[in-house]
Amino acid sequence: MIYVYGFCDGNSVHAVAEYLRRFPNRRIPTQRVFTRVYQTLRDTGTLPGVRISAERDVNEGVVEEEGIVQMVQSSPRAGMRRIARGLRVPHTRVWRTLHAEGMYPYHVRRVQHLGPDDFAQRLEFCKWLNGSRQLHRYILFTDEAQFNRDGVNNTHNSHVWADENPHATVESNFQLRFSVNVWCAVLDDQLIGPFVLEGHLAGEAYLQFLQEELPRLLEDVPFNKRGRMYFQHDGAPPHFSREVRNFLKYRFPGRWIGRGGPHNWPARSPDLSPLDCCV
Repeated sequence: MIYVYGFCDGNSVHAVAEYLRRFPNRRIPTQRVFTRVYQTLRDTGTLPGVRISAERDVNEGVVEEEGIVQMVQSSPRAGMRRIARGLRVPHTRVWRTLHAEGMYPYHVRRVQHLGPDDFAQRLEFCKWLNGSRQLHRYILFTDEAQFNRDGVNNTHNSHVWADENPHATVESNFQLRFSVNVWCAVLDDQLIGPFVLEGHLAGEAYLQFLQEELPRLLEDVPFNKRGRMYFQHDGAPPHFSREVRNFLKYRFPGRWIGRGGPHNWPARSPDLSPLDCCV
C-alpha cells in the first residue's frame, strides 16, 4: 500500500485505482485507509499492523469505514440510518465517513417515462427541428396548467405550546373546490400571456380562445414573425378536436405542431418544450 501510495505521488484517489489494477482479487482499501497508513508510518515509523494493541481501535474503525463505503457502492440509494443499522455503527460515523470520502447525498430527479415507440417519434421531431437553425425562433410553444386549492396540510411540524392540551385544529374546505386553467406561451425570447381560461377546458372553449383571444395576445409580436410562426401544442383531448384541427389548418397552413398535425408533437416530451423544461 505504501509503495502504491508513493507511486501515485500521495494521491489517494489514484492510489485506489492503481491498487485495483495491480491486485484485482484483493479487498480494495479506501482513500482514507491509504492516507491513515501513510500518516501512521510517517508519525510512528511503524506500520499500523505492527502496533496491534495500540492500533486496535483504529483498525476497527478502518474496517467499519470500509464496510460503509462498500455498502454505499453496492446500494447508492441506501439511507444513512439504514447503513448504520446494517453495520451496527452510529449514523454520525456513517455521515463522517461518507463526507471524508467526498460523497454527497444528491437528490433524485423525476423524469418522464417513455414508451418503446416514443424514442423514434422524438428523434424524428428533433431531426426536423434541426433542419433549420432558425426554426426554433419561430415556434410558439404553448401549454396550459390547472391550479386548484387541493393540497396537503403538513401538521407534522406544526405545534401549539401550552401547559394543557388546547385541542387546536386547522380548518380546511375540502368540500368547496375550484380549479382554473392558465394558458401561456413562449416565442423565441418573448413571453405570451398568461391568460386564464374560464370554466372547463374542452374543445369548444379552446377553439374560442384560439379564434378570439390568441390574436389579441399576439399583437406585440412583429408582423413578419407572425407570418412565419409555427403553432405548437401537445396532444391533450381539447387540442385534438376536429374543429380545433380545422381551424389550425386554416390559420397556420402547414405550420402547426401537434397530434394529427402536419408536424407531429411526440407524446410524453415535456423536455422538448421550454415551458416545461426551463420554467
